[in-house]
Amino acid sequence: MKGAHRTNARELASGNAVARIRAFIPAFISARLAPAFAVLAVLFLIPEHQMQGQQAPRPRARDAGVIIGVFQPGPFNAITDVDGVRVGQTTVNLGDTIHTGVTAILPHGGNIFQERVPAALFVLNGFGKLVGVTQLQEHGELETPILLTCTLCVWKAADAMVAYLLEQPGMETIGSINPVVGETNDYGLSDIRLRPITEAHVRQALQSATTGPVAEGTVGAGAGTQAFGWKGGIGTSSRRLPSVDGRYTVGVLVQSNYGGLLTINGAPVGRELGQNPFATARPKDGAPPGHGSCMIVVATDAPLSSRDLERVAKRAALALARTGSSASPGSGDYVIAFSTAGSVRRRRWAMTPAAPYQLQELNHDDLAPLFEATVEATEEALINSMFRATPVTYRGHTVEALPIDKTLAILQKYHALHWDRDLPAEEP
Repeated sequence: MKGAHRTNARELASGNAVARIRAFIPAFISARLAPAFAVLAVLFLIPEHQMQGQQAPRPRARDAGVIIGVFQPGPFNAITDVDGVRVGQTTVNLGDTIHTGVTAILPHGGNIFQERVPAALFVLNGFGKLVGVTQLQEHGELETPILLTCTLCVWKAADAMVAYLLEQPGMETIGSINPVVGETNDYGLSDIRLRPITEAHVRQALQSATTGPVAEGTVGAGAGTQAFGWKGGIGTSSRRLPSVDGRYTVGVLVQSNYGGLLTINGAPVGRELGQNPFATARPKDGAPPGHGSCMIVVATDAPLSSRDLERVAKRAALALARTGSSASPGSGDYVIAFSTAGSVRRRRWAMTPAAPYQLQELNHDDLAPLFEATVEATEEALINSMFRATPVTYRGHTVEALPIDKTLAILQKYHALHWDRDLPAEEP
């Protein structure tokens, strides 16, 4: 898949293998022992076709008949259906100890610092380590790509992205930059205390970012995440409004690592599969019911101000509830929304002191279809993150993927499949 880079056995066994494997060696291993450790790691790596996340592809929700909402997706059914948006991912797997990564979302292919996009943040529950939040809220704009990674790696990822961006043309005199880095905690499937993300991983995600299809499931920042008792991960979806509503596109990408009572198209899938975190028989020493976090990124080409983007971001949180989340006390549930429309960009070179610049944005009354499209695309992205995820083993403990066949049988039981065959078609 374009835009996704997986550090794996084949890559490590070719080229400068020792140099590549050093990226994963914990800091406490001495420099004298590192080369020997790297060589041993290469010798005992599992072949690529046997690695976690390399099983036969699982279906996306829509391909399996799970049709969410009334609007149609874009050609890729991904956040990259919004013109100019790019996604790059680096997946970091080392044996059964490290399963993590980086996912980068670029609003456009130019210099984002010099050509900023309006943006907004909505916090549903704020138990998280989102970097760059105060300036994002104060200025209402993005001046860097958005990175997603693991909790204890956000500061390393932010530092690496700043170093990379300061090297770019046009940044020679820049003395302040606001990196935006979100996270969820993959502690249950990766040794997060090793803080394994390196500058090379971040650069790879940024440099590999591209338009087109987006890899989902156990990839990038979703390599070690969990959702509703099964494997979570990266998911994406989009909606394209009909011509009467402006033909605007909304695209969403999620990093799912949250819980609750899994619900798909209104069907109680979690309860039917025996996953009820609020059951009275739950272990007393287990995790709190419905624990976990979720990062949601919403992109649109509709010309919106940061004020209206915040309203869009709030609607994405409704999709979390539709899938069964109640935003537990220990969750970090954040939504970042931005617009790529040329009429609302903030171009630094075009600004002169005390000279206002004109923006063209949608009217208040035109936002209802965008709100609906945002909820639909977010809900489908969340379900895709689980449908596409594959099992991961961490130190002998395996977290299984959502069983697709059983899930589809439940959805069939509750008449939640193939609604597109039974309901009137919408205008293209």
